[in-house]
Amino acid sequence: MARSPVLARWPRLADVLCGLAIGLGQAPLGLWPLALLGLAGLLARLDRSSGWRAGAWTAWRAGAAYFALTLHWIVEPFLVDVARHGWMAPFALVLMAGGLALFWAAAGALAGGLRPGLPRGLGFALALMSAEMLRSYVFTGFPWALIGTIWIDTHAAQTAAFWGLHGLGLATLCILVLARAQPLGRGLATGAAGLALLTGLGMLRPDPPAIPPDAPVLRLVQPNAAQHLKWDPGMIPIFYARLLDLTARPAPGAPPALVIWPETAIAYRLENAGPLLSQIAETAGDAPVVLGAVRGTPAGATNALAVLDATGIPAQIYDKAHLVPFGEYVPFGDLAARLGIRGLAVAEGGGFLAGPGPQVLDFGPLGRALPLICYEAIFPNFGRARLAEADWMLQITNDAWFGQFAGPQQHLVLARFRAIERGMPLVRAANTGISTVIDPTGALTGALPLGVAGTLDAALPPALATPPYARLGDLPLLIAMIVSLLGLMTRSRARAH
Repeated sequence: MARSPVLARWPRLADVLCGLAIGLGQAPLGLWPLALLGLAGLLARLDRSSGWRAGAWTAWRAGAAYFALTLHWIVEPFLVDVARHGWMAPFALVLMAGGLALFWAAAGALAGGLRPGLPRGLGFALALMSAEMLRSYVFTGFPWALIGTIWIDTHAAQTAAFWGLHGLGLATLCILVLARAQPLGRGLATGAAGLALLTGLGMLRPDPPAIPPDAPVLRLVQPNAAQHLKWDPGMIPIFYARLLDLTARPAPGAPPALVIWPETAIAYRLENAGPLLSQIAETAGDAPVVLGAVRGTPAGATNALAVLDATGIPAQIYDKAHLVPFGEYVPFGDLAARLGIRGLAVAEGGGFLAGPGPQVLDFGPLGRALPLICYEAIFPNFGRARLAEADWMLQITNDAWFGQFAGPQQHLVLARFRAIERGMPLVRAANTGISTVIDPTGALTGALPLGVAGTLDAALPPALATPPYARLGDLPLLIAMIVSLLGLMTRSRARAH
């Protein structure tokens, strides 16, 4: 009897549902048990696929659904100026989800060529994590919505200090593969044992050192300037006055040793803001001030972080090195500008210029900090060569671009993993939230929620010993995955003949 159209479409719908379930494990929902069910379902679907082509389509459909759900916030920047950019929003989401799903499709194609059962499952796990590592680096990289981030609020997250997010994702998939290779009862026991082992390994990591009573206090200033109003000439002085008022608030305890304003906090070019910088320094009293601003140079504009001394002079400046494609710059910018295509975060030309690279800022008694501007905090490898010189990380960001739901919360999760991976605290000042101080285990010691204006006075936590991942990075895991995958493919083909 011929199959009905509904039944014929069911397998494709199952792929989509698996992808959506995996996506529910990401922030802000964090439903990691559903993500595990989705991953197990995807492994089952791949096991039933026949050949590489079917495996590729199965994984692509699941990946497209996963990224469409997880990255739905990607439309938010295009809605800031609807008249100019709104038409791009649906195309951005469709192209982003479909394009990133190609990495999953490549893994599905490779797995589809292996024997069903354990070889195919392990092959997909190794291929998918290799593909996810690849997308973290190619085309400037986009390591967002990695599988391992579903564990952020569990002890398992601490294992990222040993092997990073890709290793955590691989461990997750391997547990599910081994559980699926056995009868139901034994498989459930294997899965439970694997998750318990992952949790136990995370619990082996030491607790963060206690914060000394005399630890220096940082003041994070969150002005909550809505992105569609941030550059409005009538609102600029209002937001500036708000920043000053928040900076001048009496401290509930010890006076702040450092005041931190967010990315592009002032709407004036840094080199032209001398009187304002003096006023900011005077308002902050004896505490130096960190702030973000656009900085003009002979070659062009940069997205900069400046450290103001007691007189308001920028004593140290960091220019953002890893820019957002199509946000802060457009590839082939001059040609794109002629076609009317401009970066969302800039008003002219091809966008910002990239700075020379990671550097370390010296805050005297506060120690040395690795500065990160917004997007730079999503990259596990960014600044790793300078970590030995730093005591903590400092991120300034403007998450108003991402709306008030998933985007800012996922961005915070990635910052928390940077603290775990590097064993050092991360201080985060965000325009509309979430401003927070993160200890070296990824826990928030205090936070200002989304969508409010305020200040957070918090002590700087001490660092832990440098974890293995901070020293070694992704290369050892990548080599191990490629060697294992090649061995699995060779063995599978030998058995087939």
